Amino acid sequence: MGATTDHRQIRLVRLAHIYYNHKDITKASRFLNDFGFQEFKTSDKDKKIIYYRGTGPEPFVYCAREGDVDEFGGAAFVVGSREDLDYASQTLPEASEVYELVEAPGGGLCVTFKDPVDGFPFHLVYGQDLADETRALPQLKYNYPTEKQRSTNSAQRFQLGPAPVHKLGHFGMCVTDFAKAYAFYTNRFNFKASDLIHDETGKDITVFLHLDRGSELVDHHCFFMFEGPKSHVHHSSFETHDFDTQLLGHHWLRQQGYKNCWGVGRHIMGSQVFDYWFDASGFIVEHYIDGDLLDETQPTNRSLASPNNLHIWGPDLPEGFLE
Repeated sequence: MGATTDHRQIRLVRLAHIYYNHKDITKASRFLNDFGFQEFKTSDKDKKIIYYRGTGPEPFVYCAREGDVDEFGGAAFVVGSREDLDYASQTLPEASEVYELVEAPGGGLCVTFKDPVDGFPFHLVYGQDLADETRALPQLKYNYPTEKQRSTNSAQRFQLGPAPVHKLGHFGMCVTDFAKAYAFYTNRFNFKASDLIHDETGKDITVFLHLDRGSELVDHHCFFMFEGPKSHVHHSSFETHDFDTQLLGHHWLRQQGYKNCWGVGRHIMGSQVFDYWFDASGFIVEHYIDGDLLDETQPTNRSLASPNNLHIWGPDLPEGFLE
């Protein structure tokens, strides 16, 4: 269905999961397990579909689908009401009817629409059942110079292995008309800019968006966009447990022969400690920890685009990272 001139906002609650199509689902699955996802459910009805959980309550955070091409399949956000889901179906560009997530863990209802600028899929879900069990990892104690938290004769001992994914934190898209895309997402949904980046002429070219949930604390960004000549997904990012877990996962991925993209380092906007990797299909995925939390009192920060505003420590920004 086509969009209308009625611009009542659709209220989003949180980012839920993401879809990728892979030509070689076997290689993709091997990487995803090494990255720290929990393979949860597989369907062989038509083409192979694998659902992956994290350690949090979401029924799944990543869906890998076998396809003829390696392709981004869109991200899904939870909407606050069935009324908003119906309204989305009636008013958003090229929106589907409300349909059931029949085979997906957690079930629920979904509407899929197309981004009005570049046509990538975007999903809205409602009524999913959250997972009955979550897998909380232990919070370590540290011996600081003036505060020794660990008990006498205790030691920190670790085992090399994948860094368990907790949740899907954010994803990013390159769009061909930034102003049009920014206006659409901030008018039709409760997205609010945490950081807006402009070029030397003052034109806005990049934004980090969080969900405006009033006094509720939310991540610094769950969706970001930047302008470029050809639309594509830039990366998707997954929170892991802590810094030790992140570095253990980093070295595990290196041992398995995967290609590091950028990291480990510390971002400035959002503050996350980041670690970007290329998956088996060439998509960029990120482990992160320690991101900023915001509420409605946080003003939008504006800054000039510069490679120096992306990180405070870590390896140099790779050539072509922002393309």
